[in-house]
Amino acid sequence: MKIALPSRDGMVDGHFGHCEAFTIFTLDESKNIIDEEKLTPPPGCGCKSNIVPTLAEKGVSVLLAGNMGQGAVNLLQNSGIQVIRGCGGELKEAVTQWVAGNLTDSATVCDDHESCGNH
Repeated sequence: MKIALPSRDGMVDGHFGHCEAFTIFTLDESKNIIDEEKLTPPPGCGCKSNIVPTLAEKGVSVLLAGNMGQGAVNLLQNSGIQVIRGCGGELKEAVTQWVAGNLTDSATVCDDHESCGNH
């Protein structure tokens, strides 16, 4: 299983579309982290780039994120990637919290890119 997180400096980036990188963790059958890779997204807004198909091609099935627009949510879900919004903090801790069942989707959507504060 592979889980991706928009990241910046080892932390969950608050905005999917303008993150520094995506950190992809591979988990074994017992949901232990066995590998980690970084993927640098193309410049520009995430939902208008090729990042979603790239994540799907890499086998990502879950994306843990801070916030994102509905367009990105739709693209990810249509590519078979489960979206959990409202995440924050250190990357491995966010994955650990998800594995433990402590994270649920906040359903918070960034409707207006100007109001997200990360641009």
